[in-house]
Amino acid sequence: MKKETGFYGDVLDGLHNAADLMKLNPEILKILTKTTNEIIVNFPVKMSNGLVEMFTGYRVQHNNVMGPYSGGLRFHPWVDLGEMRALATVMTCKATIAGIPFGGAAGGIQFNPSDYNSSDVERITRRFTYSLGSNIGAEYDILTSDVNTNPQTMAWILDTYLSTMPPEKRQAKTHVVTGKPIHLGGCVGHDKAAAQGLVFAIEEWARDRAFDLANATYTVQGFGSVGAWASLLLKQKGAKLVAVEDASGPIYNLDGINPEDLLTYHKENGHIAGYNQAKSIDHEAFLAAKADIFIPAALENQVTAQTAPKLNVKLVAEGADCPCDREGDRILQERKIDVLPDILCNSGGVIVSYCEWLQNKRSELWELEEVDRKLQNKMKDAYNRVRDRAAEFKTNWRTAARIEALARLQRIYKRRGVFP
Repeated sequence: MKKETGFYGDVLDGLHNAADLMKLNPEILKILTKTTNEIIVNFPVKMSNGLVEMFTGYRVQHNNVMGPYSGGLRFHPWVDLGEMRALATVMTCKATIAGIPFGGAAGGIQFNPSDYNSSDVERITRRFTYSLGSNIGAEYDILTSDVNTNPQTMAWILDTYLSTMPPEKRQAKTHVVTGKPIHLGGCVGHDKAAAQGLVFAIEEWARDRAFDLANATYTVQGFGSVGAWASLLLKQKGAKLVAVEDASGPIYNLDGINPEDLLTYHKENGHIAGYNQAKSIDHEAFLAAKADIFIPAALENQVTAQTAPKLNVKLVAEGADCPCDREGDRILQERKIDVLPDILCNSGGVIVSYCEWLQNKRSELWELEEVDRKLQNKMKDAYNRVRDRAAEFKTNWRTAARIEALARLQRIYKRRGVFP
């Protein structure tokens, strides 16, 4: 069998390593290391200038033994089938660890939305949704926002999908997407969910180590939704942001950067470069900045064999999916830097997506306090279970998280069996 390489290869290798350590049933491993469905659509879009362009979109459905497929939709030039396979597999593990009855999926369109005006991004989004057809559904595969997608994107998908439904069924299908605008059935707290879950996990880590978050320093890579919200929420705990990096470059201030002020600047300018309350530094200096906590909240494979040795922190709390490749992860372990892995640490998004999905199914509205309470309880429970697995198998937290996911999935397959 051909060995997978790159991002997807790293994900599969991680599952195999965890399976070997826990002695997972090999028949179940065969199932979990393959995706169930892979949808590729090449679709034409008539742009606002009257010309037709072709686009390629993906939806990969990994496993739905826990519940309907669910996962993000991203718009990015790097989107490809291997990335979608990896993200869908990670999503299955993430939902399983969180104890959410969702399966794993991932999707995307291979283009850079910043190269197009809003009208054309809407046309591309709607045409992709229509092309997917019955491959998505409120009880089958639920989409949510990811890189370069947002509540507006979800609103376009919702409207397009509902237009394909018989009129009498439309109001019963609004949970086909989560991360919607609040007035369209979205869940309060969804915008900060991934970051809020991350901060809850960091709080548990700090409690275990008698570490005072009120005097902590932290750096953030990526100042999108997760990075910005994590910065704001940690500031509320008394921690100090000393360095931030986005695509425009890193900035640094040893005395602290005000996340609220930086966010205002970012909204006005679209980037953090030029922010006058911090100095511009290079990427190497950003990585080497001394702090207690580093939050990678950008794209995958940012902590590598080249970058991991430069980090000068106590904890890496993964806000992005798979920000550490296998060599980077190995080096962090050797250097005794704690890691809260993505499939535990950033599962707040899938937890609150489930809250939104459930509210839509029940025609209910929950207050923010209730959503946050449910999220905190789920994160604390998941953190404790992964911590116990790490102690039981005398392994690192990433492997322990995978063991926890595989153990839960194995129990389900042993009960249900495999249809002959």
